[in-house]
Amino acid sequence: MLVNVKFFKKTFLISFFLLITTSLLASEKDQIVTQLNSLNSLEFTFDQLINEKKEKGSCLLEFPGKLKCNYFDDKKKELVINNKRLAITQKRYNKTYHYPISKSPFLNILYKDKLLEIVRSGELELTDQIIKLVYIGENKITVFFDKKNLDLKGWEIKDQYNNNINFSLKIVAKNNTFKKNTFRVPEIN
Repeated sequence: MLVNVKFFKKTFLISFFLLITTSLLASEKDQIVTQLNSLNSLEFTFDQLINEKKEKGSCLLEFPGKLKCNYFDDKKKELVINNKRLAITQKRYNKTYHYPISKSPFLNILYKDKLLEIVRSGELELTDQIIKLVYIGENKITVFFDKKNLDLKGWEIKDQYNNNINFSLKIVAKNNTFKKNTFRVPEIN
């Protein structure tokens, strides 16, 4: 009889712990979803690491599918994405290059519905300060959120050229309205 009681207590405690943990994880995801649903735009600074090359800059992001980043480098690089078009301009040399973006994992971040899918379907891991969501779709993407305020903190992806990209960001402003031509893709020169 004593063995049955001990077994019941262990089973109950394990079940209770699993139920509480699952409920907490679902709650974290629900809170992130709520915050993302209220988000229309972001202004942020970033650190980007691509295969050991570090870059810094600032960006404006407007949902859906618009991004403009100015890099703090000697080439004065500017990246503009407007829906499915991507251009990188090196202002120092007055050169603009256009690239296809249709298969880029960046689309997962630029479109709120795709970002929400990552949050809802991703495997959640918690640390003291970070919420980490790992999503494996066409490409593996890991998205990070601040545990305190649930702000987007960055992501890790592998791009279409097999480069490892680690992108961390610090939000400066939310839900700003940007000028009409802010996300205009430059013409080919």
